[in-house]
Amino acid sequence: MRHGKRNNALGRKTAHRKAMLENMACSLIEHKRINTTVAKAKELRKFVEPIITRSKEDSTHNRREVFKNLQSKNAVTEVFREIAPKVAQREGGYTRIIKLGTRMGDSAEMAMIELVDFNELMLSESTTKTRRSRRGGKKKETDATSEAPSVDETLKTEKVEAEETTDEAAPEAKEVRAEAATSKAKEEPKKEENKEEDKKD
Repeated sequence: MRHGKRNNALGRKTAHRKAMLENMACSLIEHKRINTTVAKAKELRKFVEPIITRSKEDSTHNRREVFKNLQSKNAVTEVFREIAPKVAQREGGYTRIIKLGTRMGDSAEMAMIELVDFNELMLSESTTKTRRSRRGGKKKETDATSEAPSVDETLKTEKVEAEETTDEAAPEAKEVRAEAATSKAKEEPKKEENKEEDKKD
C-alpha cells in the first residue's frame, strides 16, 4: 500500500528514477519542450522547478547545487544564462503541461511539458489581448466623461461656428445679389426693344 507516499515511483528504483529525471530535465532545459507521459511530466515538473528557482540568484553555491541535480555543465550554463533572466519576474509556475491524448502502443496518456516563457505564440497572444479590470474601467470611463464635452456644449459650439461662417459670407452674398439685380435691369429694356421690333415686322 502507498499510505503517505506522495512521490510516484514510476515503476523504477530510486537510482534509476533519479537518473531518468536528470536526463529529462537536461532535455527540457536544452530544447524548452519535450513529449513524455503525463505521470513523468508531473514528476519532472516537481524536479525542475526548484532548480529554475535556484538559478535566479547566480552564485557559486547555487551553481554547485544545480549541477548536483543536473550533472551537466551545458545544462547549468543554459539555466543561468538564458532561462534565469526570462523567469526573473515570475514567482513559480515555470512549466506548462499540455495533454496530447493516448499513445498507440500501450494507450499511455501522453503530454507535452514546456517552459512557459519560451512559447512565443502564447506570449504574442497574451500581449495583444488588453487586460481589463472592472475598477480601472470605471475610472477611465468617468475620466473620459468628465473630460469629454457634453452634447449641449457641442451643439452650442456648432451653432456659433455656423453663425460666424454666415456673417463672413454675408457681404459676398450681398455683392452677388446686387450684380444679379443690375444684370436683370439691363436685360429687361433689351427684351422690350426686341418685342417692339417683332411687332413692326
